Amino acid sequence: PSNGPAPTPCSEPGPAPDPVSNFDSDPTVTPVLILPPSRSCSYQRFVNCYRCFYKLQPQLTRSIYEQFISQLQVSIKEEIQEVKNEGNLEGLFSSLDKIVEEAKDRKEPAWRPSGIPEDDVRSTMVPYLLKHRSYLRRVLREKEEENRKVAESVLMGRDRIAELQQLIQARQQAWQ
Repeated sequence: PSNGPAPTPCSEPGPAPDPVSNFDSDPTVTPVLILPPSRSCSYQRFVNCYRCFYKLQPQLTRSIYEQFISQLQVSIKEEIQEVKNEGNLEGLFSSLDKIVEEAKDRKEPAWRPSGIPEDDVRSTMVPYLLKHRSYLRRVLREKEEENRKVAESVLMGRDRIAELQQLIQARQQAWQ
C-alpha cells in the first residue's frame, strides 16, 4: 500500500545516483550529469534531508517545506528592497532613464570607452586641459596688463616724488 502518488524519477526520496558510475568503459566518452529542474525536485531534496521526520509525518513535512519556501522568498525580496534603498538604486535608475531620454535628441554619438585607458583619458582630458590652458593664458594676459599699469603708476609716482624733492630743495634754498 502506497501513501502517495506513483513515484517519479525525482519524487522517490533517497540518495542521488552517482553520475560517474554509469558511463561506458570507453575512455573517449565523457560522463554527463543531467540535473532535474531545481523547482520540481526541491521538495524531494528537502525530504532527503529530513527523511526520518518525513516518514513519521509527511503532511507536516510538506507544510514546513511550503512555509520555509514562502519565508525564504519574502526574505529575499526584503533583502533586494534593502539593497535598493541603501544604494538609492531607484533614484540612480531614474536619473539614468533621464540621461537616456535626453540623449535621444542628440545628433552626435555618446562617448564610449575604447578599451585603451590611455586613449580614453586622453580623449576626455585633452579638451578640458586645452580649455583650461586658454583660460590660464587669458588670466596671465590680464595680470600682465595689470602689472604694466601698476609699473607705470609706480614710475609716475617716482617722477612726481623726484619733482617734489627738487621743489622742496629749491624753496629751501630760496628761504635760506
